[in-house]
Amino acid sequence: MGSGGALVDYDKDGDLDIYLVQSGSLESGEGAENRLYRNGLLPDAGSGTPPFEDVTAGAGVGHRGYGMGVATGDFNNDGFLDLFVTNFGRNALYRNEGDGTFDEVGSAAGVDDDRWGTSAAFLDFDLDGYLDLFVVNYVDFRVSENPVCRPTGERDYCHPRNFDPQVDILYRNRGDGTFADVTSAAGIERAYGSGLGVAVMDFDGDGWLDLYVANDGNENQLWRNRGNGTFEDVALFAGVALNGDGAAEAGMGIAVDDFDRDGDPDIFVTHLRDETNTLYENQGNGLFEDTTFPRGLGYPSLAATAFGVGWLDFDNDGFSDLFVANGSVALGLPERSGVSRYAEPNQLFRGDGGRFEAVSMGSGPAAGLIEVSRGTAFGDVDGDGGVDVLISNNDGPAQLLLNQVGAGRRWIALKLKRIRGETLGYGAQVTLVRQRGERVRKLVGSDGSYASASDPRIHFGLDADTEVSGVEVTWPGGVTEFFGDVAVDRENELVEGTGSRG
Repeated sequence: MGSGGALVDYDKDGDLDIYLVQSGSLESGEGAENRLYRNGLLPDAGSGTPPFEDVTAGAGVGHRGYGMGVATGDFNNDGFLDLFVTNFGRNALYRNEGDGTFDEVGSAAGVDDDRWGTSAAFLDFDLDGYLDLFVVNYVDFRVSENPVCRPTGERDYCHPRNFDPQVDILYRNRGDGTFADVTSAAGIERAYGSGLGVAVMDFDGDGWLDLYVANDGNENQLWRNRGNGTFEDVALFAGVALNGDGAAEAGMGIAVDDFDRDGDPDIFVTHLRDETNTLYENQGNGLFEDTTFPRGLGYPSLAATAFGVGWLDFDNDGFSDLFVANGSVALGLPERSGVSRYAEPNQLFRGDGGRFEAVSMGSGPAAGLIEVSRGTAFGDVDGDGGVDVLISNNDGPAQLLLNQVGAGRRWIALKLKRIRGETLGYGAQVTLVRQRGERVRKLVGSDGSYASASDPRIHFGLDADTEVSGVEVTWPGGVTEFFGDVAVDRENELVEGTGSRG
């Protein structure tokens, strides 16, 4: 299938480190060791290629097994980001000890489920100040019953409909270092789906975080948070269970953003070749519309199988763009010299707030690399104000694409700090207010993509404009503060309780 990775500042030195999840042999259950690379970028060193050091052994995060995905969040509110790793087999929770090391506490915390976990997300669904955990599960597969599904007798990936789908899991954080499985009580247990991707959003603007799950070949789920500890799947009613033609697709990765800047989150889902990826545009009334083709994203996606995905403003012009990581899952491609039969070119789409244009070929050789790509994570790795991309590849080295946006386009980066409960502001709504009245909104979190975790810090491109009125933050729980003194071309820390209240 393929695994993901994370961009995570695990040591709180201000720069992004890299965690890579590895897969391996299903038969032996022994995979390659997961790897943690510490970013050695010096403060105020300027742009350039940061040096990385493999600190896996010393940090104690070298899990071996058939690894799938990773989620990042501060589950014990000590100010340090922890790692949750999904596996084909028992999942693992690495508690960050704050001294450069981690302690694996999955069993003690009650989150070491042994189903086929894929993506996961930390979120505070009950607003009690502690991050809860949602884990997406795939299918009920057993190595001892591994079928051959191609008529030629070749070994290949089988369609997920050959297996029973698995239910996802919702864990509530008890606040004492342990989690309670509330899947059934929350109503999540009523739906099965062969899940691969998950994203957190407040799609209806009621202040409670909802969950969107991409399922492989089955209807997607939109779990609306009722605010009483339970969820309701409203995907079919909202228009995001199926595509615009009424068909279930092979959902892989998810990206959520207010790309059209109308104040509500839109959803982009990646799929198999010949299906197109799908853009669900939020209509602001609890309903979504499939606008994939009108927005220019339909035909370019027909020829590839897409997994990792993310919204980013790669050129800092103030509009959301899309990066899509591609790689086939079936042996349908012809033999090519020096290139895997599964390899496909990745894609970059430039947005203008309306339509999108495929610009991979004109954005440097790195943007359209031909690999068997899977997970993607996003963040400014070298501290130059451009959003960079980490890509995990099947049967090949990971790749780090450093954005060469240059100095002509201005930007703002924002790091949130809470003084009560969860420390990093996961679930906060951050709105950039421009002098000319424009408002651009983003949600704080590390979720989305496929089996990967991105930097929770918020990035806004400004084009050449330095005229910014300020930033509005609606913290989890509903308190809104305005921060007027924000600097351009640098990271700003916004501390809860220090802004002005209207």
